[in-house]
Amino acid sequence: MNQFKIEEKFMSSIAFFPYEFSQGTEIINELSGQLQLTKYGDEDLIKETASHFHCQEDPLRTLLTDKTSVFNQFTLKKEKAINMFRQILVKKLSTGDKYLFFGYHSLLIPLKITEVLTVLVTGNREERVQQAQAEGFSVKEALKRIRQEDSKAYSWSDFLYKKEAFDSSLYDIIIPHNGQNLKEIVNQITSFYRKTSVLRSADSLQAIKDMLSAAEVEQKLLENGHALTVTCQGGSVDLKVHKTVFNFDKLTADLTSLISDIAGVKDIKASKAIDYSDSIYRQQKFELPSKVLFVDDEQEFVQTVSQRLISRDVGTYGVYNGEDALELLKEDRPDVMVLDLKMPGMHGVEVLHRTKKQYPEIEIIILTGHGDLEDEKECMSLGAFAYMNKPVDIEELSAAINAANKSHQQKSA
Repeated sequence: MNQFKIEEKFMSSIAFFPYEFSQGTEIINELSGQLQLTKYGDEDLIKETASHFHCQEDPLRTLLTDKTSVFNQFTLKKEKAINMFRQILVKKLSTGDKYLFFGYHSLLIPLKITEVLTVLVTGNREERVQQAQAEGFSVKEALKRIRQEDSKAYSWSDFLYKKEAFDSSLYDIIIPHNGQNLKEIVNQITSFYRKTSVLRSADSLQAIKDMLSAAEVEQKLLENGHALTVTCQGGSVDLKVHKTVFNFDKLTADLTSLISDIAGVKDIKASKAIDYSDSIYRQQKFELPSKVLFVDDEQEFVQTVSQRLISRDVGTYGVYNGEDALELLKEDRPDVMVLDLKMPGMHGVEVLHRTKKQYPEIEIIILTGHGDLEDEKECMSLGAFAYMNKPVDIEELSAAINAANKSHQQKSA
């Protein structure tokens, strides 16, 4: 990542988190006009990130605003996207220009960067429904939209900080509507904005440099399959590990070796996070299959095989009936599906048929203990990648999944 020169300017910005039906657009327009701030929304960030890192906009948009994929723990795609967003944001902050950041990305700006005033305007449900009706929504439509958007916001803040989106610790100021009109709300925000605590200071400049260092360290770690919480302060790097490690000293040595040559890094400390869990820490190997969906009503079998595959660095997720599998596919796409035939409810053949019709790029391996030659012929004619019988040798299954994954990658290239 390029080092960006930080301009010494007397400038301040605002970061505004969206709250559906809270006059957000009107507030943003008023603030940007009165304070001469350049508006910078999620879409601006997505476009700039896609251009800078030569990637597609749609996946970035999904990773920013949609629910976290069940396969993310194996792909680390969300962490990588967030890291790219941070790199672009620190570039904007380093210029010293005046911005009004608005959208989900506003939560990516550390509160230690005091020249950016982070703002949330809230409203109770009744006020929000009234605002929605003023915008042309029915009460039923408004309530549904509020639930959907609040769920997305909670998912985002939970992923970042394990906190609800409207937790007061995430903002410099929270302004409740409480019947206030647009002018009154804007006046409150501008009053806070003009306080000396929001001016650019030496500490704020250092916080920008620390954000830059943390982004560079995090990028290097993610490229090598490590998902950790990274904080930097004046060249000191703190790495928080959230999952159990068999040999913590070795992990620390490996991490230190990876990032010690990054400019500005003076010392490195790795420690256990507060939520250090019993889940086993694994360095992700991105060249191996990371999005494998198991569909089988035998829960113990799914869990056992999944763990054995995960120990081979194959990322798996299990559901226990065909209906849940198809429902998951509406939001999340595996690369490979391992599918049982004889399940209660929807038969595996029907799951195979519907999946290949709607998502032909997904490779499907049939794994069954009750099939026969006719079943095999039918499944292969419907587009199954392979047909295997239980009990299955884990090495053979792993090899079949690897082959299916390669086929999927070739189709998607």
